[in-house]
Amino acid sequence: MRVKYLKPILVAGTLIGLSQWSGLSFAQSAEQLYNRSLAATCANCHGTDGKGVVDGGMPLINNLTSQEMLAKLKAYKSGALEGTIMPQLAKGYTDEQLTTIANQLGKKQ
Repeated sequence: MRVKYLKPILVAGTLIGLSQWSGLSFAQSAEQLYNRSLAATCANCHGTDGKGVVDGGMPLINNLTSQEMLAKLKAYKSGALEGTIMPQLAKGYTDEQLTTIANQLGKKQ
């Protein structure tokens, strides 16, 4: 191979590599944004990051581990745990979405 063709090949390879990397970065960011947006749906009642709303009357959820939160969410969804609005809300999510919410909001051990 002649040397004059080497530079365009290196440039093309670099650009292809960068485009693959940026696509991966975008996909991860989109997934993180989706995960955070699911967890944010809880903020109206439970406050940002589950820290509560002044005079909201809702339980604080920022003290629960991810496993405890997921167990409660699934119990609301199945009807094993009663509540005013949580059973209806939990039924609107898939089990995968409930896991994502619990992982985002629950305390990490």
